[in-house]
Amino acid sequence: MKIAKKQQTIEQQRAADAFSRIDAMEGKSSGFKNKYRAYVDRLGPTIIMNGLGQALATERVAAGPKPEGEDKQAHAALYENLHEWLCRAEGGVFPSAQDLLTAITKNDESHYLQAQAEALAWLEWHKKCCRASFPKGEDDNT
Repeated sequence: MKIAKKQQTIEQQRAADAFSRIDAMEGKSSGFKNKYRAYVDRLGPTIIMNGLGQALATERVAAGPKPEGEDKQAHAALYENLHEWLCRAEGGVFPSAQDLLTAITKNDESHYLQAQAEALAWLEWHKKCCRASFPKGEDDNT
């Protein structure tokens, strides 16, 4: 007797993706992980205060055109991880988009609001994964 494979809920998909992104950073330095965790902790409130577009633009600017050094690489990794989630081919808000900021600016308000809500929901899982896996910085109270 064959048992049908159950489809994952969106919450399970978010959690699995968030955990896989952390696992992919296993070989990174503790300095990188510390900075990345701090940026993940701050991104949600920044999105709420300034909007998704402004928050992502800030991450891109902080990463710079050629992310060198742990600080810039951590910003670039966070932007890329959110891009991968929101632009995934199956179920993404902007399926297969090449760049998240470009996708945000070329779509309508409903897509923007959907992307913002989805980014915040994914970040809740990602933040938990970071806190469980990455060191806490000396100036980080979370």
